[in-house]
Amino acid sequence: MNDILNALDLSYDELNEICITQWDLPRYRADQISQWIYAKKVFDFSEMTNLSKELRKEMVNRIMVLPPYEIKRQVSEKDGTTKYLWGMNDGETIESVVLFHGNHTTACISTQVGCPLRCLFCATGKTGFARNLATSEITGQFLSMEKNIGRDINNIVFMGMGEPLLNLENVKKSIRILNHPKMRNLGIRHFTVSTAGIVPGIRDLADSELPVRLSVSLHAPNNDIRNRIMPVNREYPLNRLMEALEYYQDITGERITIEYIMLKNINDQPEHAYELVSLLGNLRTYINLIPYNPVDSVFERSPAKQVKEFYSILSSLGCEVETRTEKGTDIDAACGQLRRKT
Repeated sequence: MNDILNALDLSYDELNEICITQWDLPRYRADQISQWIYAKKVFDFSEMTNLSKELRKEMVNRIMVLPPYEIKRQVSEKDGTTKYLWGMNDGETIESVVLFHGNHTTACISTQVGCPLRCLFCATGKTGFARNLATSEITGQFLSMEKNIGRDINNIVFMGMGEPLLNLENVKKSIRILNHPKMRNLGIRHFTVSTAGIVPGIRDLADSELPVRLSVSLHAPNNDIRNRIMPVNREYPLNRLMEALEYYQDITGERITIEYIMLKNINDQPEHAYELVSLLGNLRTYINLIPYNPVDSVFERSPAKQVKEFYSILSSLGCEVETRTEKGTDIDAACGQLRRKT
């Protein structure tokens, strides 16, 4: 079994090369296989009817399509947000989410089993860290969710479990696979990569020539607060993070989204709003103010009045800012609530 390829790990060029050089198949076979998997969501070679019966039998011993398998599905009664618990071949589990916005849908994809960063306001890190996800486990989440809901998903945000920039090679490969015109053909501007501030990864992503959107989980306007709630800041403090974001913006020309969870009496005071504007300086940003979602921690949600005042200060100083609409809180599917489970 270990010698059989998982098609979801293969780029189009890799699949094409294997078809031609290893299996002595014509070039168009890679196109046919890709269409079945990525367009039609057919994961069983016996059902790929434009391949000959003989070839379908041969494929069973050569290659498989093995996405994560569904253990549990929960649907929010409030807004239809759907959370999946997936199982991996080694027994590990992850969660990911589909969010519905009218006619548009967004897949919130996980990139690691657990998370090593242990941000104090996030449930994911509390369950520990096991490993990075393989490319097939990343692409497989997305394809399985599309197959499950029976329609195309319009956007992918790498904002589920884990720190995407600590698994960057597999994340980049999954983006290239899902973006490829002969595979899923999802437009490159429909991918967003989130980070808690992994400076080398931000620079690597800037140099990758993948014009995806970048989202930064900032959550604090100064090092004192950020050190307290986000241990990653001790390795990559705000001066280094801002330099990396300036580099990213210089290279890509793209606006950066700033995620900011509102924590009562921690980071939500008027002076913090002014500090935040000063910190971001000349960066072109879009600021998301996020209501804190309950997890097992000492933090509380900022009162609506405090969030409104914070918003007003940022807006009056020329920032593009919004307060994020909550989705999936009733099924623990909102920002910071995903966990490893058994």
